[in-house]
Amino acid sequence: MTLVKMRPYGDWLGMRRRFNQLLENNLFQDDAVTSLSDASWNPATDIFETKDEYVFKVELPGMSKEDINIEFEDGVLTVNGERKEEQEVKEDDYFRCERCHGVFSRSFTLPKNIDSKKINAKMKNGILELKVPKAEEVKAKAIPVTVD
Repeated sequence: MTLVKMRPYGDWLGMRRRFNQLLENNLFQDDAVTSLSDASWNPATDIFETKDEYVFKVELPGMSKEDINIEFEDGVLTVNGERKEEQEVKEDDYFRCERCHGVFSRSFTLPKNIDSKKINAKMKNGILELKVPKAEEVKAKAIPVTVD
């Protein structure tokens, strides 16, 4: 008899991968054709912090700046837009269609210590990079004491 160590929360990533594989297998259509609906999707986003700013990198390949809308309101940064489906090839001619298309929206609650007037966005090689500068911290002001 082999003893197996129980890890109730140890393999969430593996379970998620297996669950996604299960959902990707469409039992009601031909296996040679996989299609995604026009439902919303979420582009992959990396977020990191430097000494001076928060940086967001959003994967939006094939999109132009006209397809993207960026808003900041009440401490929430929202990126939304729409990637249109390519019409060059008829749907019946596809073997596999994995790239997502349709409307997307991502919202991120930002900390209070940002300077919202200096948020910068640029697009390069299908990556939208948002830089959110941190506000200058209020420095304590020294008050000199005078002796009478």
